[in-house]
Amino acid sequence: WSTRRKPTQTRGEHANSTRAEGGSNTPYPPHFRHKGTTEKALHEARLKAKAKRRVRRTSSRDSTRESLSDNGADLGGDPTSPKGKTNAGDRKSRMGKGRGLPKKGGAGGKGVWGAAGMVYEMEEPDAKDPNYDESSQGDTVYATVTPELDERELEKTVSPIVQEYFEHGDTKEVQMLLEGLNLGHNKYAVSSLAVSLSLEGKASHRELTSRLLSDMVGKVLTEKDMARAFDKMLADLPDLILDTPEAPQMLGQFIARAIADHALPMGFLDCYKGKVDCDHARAALDRAAVLLSMKTKMVRLDNVWGVGGGLRPVKHLIKEMNLLLKEYLISGEVSEAERCLRDLEVPHFHHELVYEAVVMVLESKGESAISMMVKLLKAFWETGLITLDQMNRGFQRVYDELPEINLDVPHAHTIMESFVDLCYQESVITKQLRDACPSRWVLKETQSGRQSGSSVGLQPLFFSIC
Repeated sequence: WSTRRKPTQTRGEHANSTRAEGGSNTPYPPHFRHKGTTEKALHEARLKAKAKRRVRRTSSRDSTRESLSDNGADLGGDPTSPKGKTNAGDRKSRMGKGRGLPKKGGAGGKGVWGAAGMVYEMEEPDAKDPNYDESSQGDTVYATVTPELDERELEKTVSPIVQEYFEHGDTKEVQMLLEGLNLGHNKYAVSSLAVSLSLEGKASHRELTSRLLSDMVGKVLTEKDMARAFDKMLADLPDLILDTPEAPQMLGQFIARAIADHALPMGFLDCYKGKVDCDHARAALDRAAVLLSMKTKMVRLDNVWGVGGGLRPVKHLIKEMNLLLKEYLISGEVSEAERCLRDLEVPHFHHELVYEAVVMVLESKGESAISMMVKLLKAFWETGLITLDQMNRGFQRVYDELPEINLDVPHAHTIMESFVDLCYQESVITKQLRDACPSRWVLKETQSGRQSGSSVGLQPLFFSIC
C-alpha cells in the first residue's frame, strides 16, 4: 500500500482512505491496527492535558494577584526565582489581561510620543540638565558687565575726572562719566575725593567742587551718601591738616554751602552736638554753624569762596592789585605778593598789575619805591607770573597815558626814564621796549634842536610823536 498520508491523518485513517480510493482491500495486520488506535488516543490525551495546563496557569495567576493585592505586596514576584523574574524591557501587560498590547496604550517608556490625543504643557529648560544647550534657548543677549571698583581703583579712576573738571567746569560731563562706572557701595567716596583735591587747589576749584556736589545729589549721589562722605572727612581732618593747615575752616565752609544747597540734610550739624572730641572737627562744625547763622533765610552761600577768576568785576580786580602793591611797599615781602597775585587767578589781566606798578612809581616820592618795584617785577618775570606780552602791554599803556600823567606829576618823564633804564639793566624789559619810552624821544629831539639853533617846543613835539 501507499505509505504517503496527510499530516492530520492517522495511520488507520490513511489506510481506510487508501482502500476507499481503490487501493488494496487487504486489511491491516492486527498489530498495525492496534498501533494506530493507541497514537490517536495519545494525541487526544495530549490535547486535553495542554488545555488543562492552560486553565490551571490562568487560575493560579488570578489567585496570586488577588492574594498579593490583599496583602499589599509587590506584584513583581521574586526577582531571584526564574519563574518570578520579569523582563524589564517587555512592554506587554504583566497583569494577565488584555490583548497583549503595549501597556499604557503606548504612552509609557522612553522615546515615545505618548498616547494619542495627549497634550503636553511647556516645560522650562533646566540648566542642570546634561542635554541643556544654552545656544538653543532663544535669542542670546550679550551685556557688558562692569566690575565694581574698590577704594583704590575708585581713587585712581575718579581723580583724573575731577582734575579735568577743574579745567572745563561742566558738571554734566562728570555725571556722565560717573554713570559709566560701577561705583557700588563706595560711591560716597566720590564727593570726599573731590573735596580733598579742592583743598589743595585754588578758591575757584573749591567753588566748582561745591557746584558739583550740589548737582550730583539726586542723580549720582543721595543725601545719605553726602553725609557719609563729610563724616569721613571730619574723621580724617588730623591727616588733612598736615597738607592744608586751613582744612578745618575750609571744610566748615563746604558743610555750610552743602546744607544751603540742600546737598546735606538740615540736621547734619545737630547730629554732632556734644559728640565731637576732635578739636579740628569741632572747629569745622563751628565754622559751618556761624556761616549758616548769618543766613537767616537759608539762601545759597554763593560767595563763601569768593568770586573766582575772570568772573570778578574789573574794578574789583584793579582794587585788589592796588592793595597788593601797597602792602608790598609796606612789608617788602615778594612771596606774599606773589601768593596774592596767584589767588586772583587772572593771568590774562596781569598787564594791569604792571600798569598800576609803573603809575605808582611815577606818583611816589623817593627812590625806594623805584627799586622795590623793579625787584617785584623782576621776581614776577623770573617766576613766569608775568609774561613778555603782559609786560609790554603794561608799559605801553603807561607810554600812551604819559601826557595825562604829566599833568598831575610834572617830573613824570624824568622818573619814567630812570625807571625804564633800571628795568632794562635788571633784564625786566627788552631794549626795544626801553627805546619806545616817549621821554627819551623828547630829550633827543630837544638836544638836536638846540644844536641846530632852532627852537622846538616840547609839548607839540610830544603830542606829534604820541
